[in-house]
Amino acid sequence: MKFIFAKAAVLTAFALSAGLGWAQGKTQLLVYTALETDQLKAYQEAFNKVEPNIEIKWVRDSTGVITAKLLAEKSNPQADVVMGVAASSLALLNNQGMLVPFAPLNLDAIMSQYRDKKNPPAWFGMDVWGATVCFNTIEAKKKNIPVPETWKDLTKPVYKGQIVMPNPASSGTGFFDVTAWLTLFGDDNGKGGGWKYMDALHENIAQYTHSGSKPCNMAAAGEYVVGISFEYRANSNKSKGAPIELVFPKEGLGWDLEAFAIHKGTKNMAAAQKLANWAASKDAMLLYGKNFAITAQPGVAAPLANVPKDYEQRLVKMDFAWAADNRERILAEWNKRYSAKSEPKK
Repeated sequence: MKFIFAKAAVLTAFALSAGLGWAQGKTQLLVYTALETDQLKAYQEAFNKVEPNIEIKWVRDSTGVITAKLLAEKSNPQADVVMGVAASSLALLNNQGMLVPFAPLNLDAIMSQYRDKKNPPAWFGMDVWGATVCFNTIEAKKKNIPVPETWKDLTKPVYKGQIVMPNPASSGTGFFDVTAWLTLFGDDNGKGGGWKYMDALHENIAQYTHSGSKPCNMAAAGEYVVGISFEYRANSNKSKGAPIELVFPKEGLGWDLEAFAIHKGTKNMAAAQKLANWAASKDAMLLYGKNFAITAQPGVAAPLANVPKDYEQRLVKMDFAWAADNRERILAEWNKRYSAKSEPKK
């Protein structure tokens, strides 16, 4: 399995201890995650209110990098838990026999489409994150560039050199964009309409980034007019005053689940199960709902100011098993066609 690494060798590992030291006698859980850095502290603090004797040590990077690291460590697993990593990646890890099925408390409250179908499940969803286009209104006005309404609008010559999007090999956001376009427009092993669409889009792409947040940040800063990103980062940037409009293309939106799983080989099973119970709890879902429009437990998330109320109905029908089974083929084809415009690896 080949991936483009966002970081060539060493991932940033860091601990958020909610003001507590690494006291002796406390269980330490090594948790691999693709959660946004600005979410981790709140999640850890809430968990430690329930389980003060379990310390979390986070290893955080983009989805593709975390997925590749876990696969590389298959014969010598390091992680205790995988949390906030795409369900499509966890389905792949499950196919490799790398996860421990576990039914957390509150599992019945999680919608069936947002968890592994087996009982007990190998993984369960936390929240949905989905595609959003960040459109800089100030820069667009200067350049006389119209607001796009559809994905296919972005292939028009007026957007040439003004679009940035995530690389699907390193970013979960980029991967669900690609799989959504293949679902919407056709795959046919590299010959379908989805690939023809990406060929046309590629002509207008300035750069493929190794982060799902970065395209929206770049658009918010006025570096480019269009950043293909996801709703959490788009809503967050706009709420902070960035001159962007959130666009939800009419054909449908790619998406994935931030999901949770216990890693096979953990020596801290009891602590990992306690974290699983908390991650599936309503209290945790309420926290996820502060960042995302859709949580795996329904009726929990409060409306986000800049996200439409019918957001869930706009999501493309995604097949995580298909995405896992075809990931290597899709990424190989994508890299062959488009990787020349990827940002340099760090």
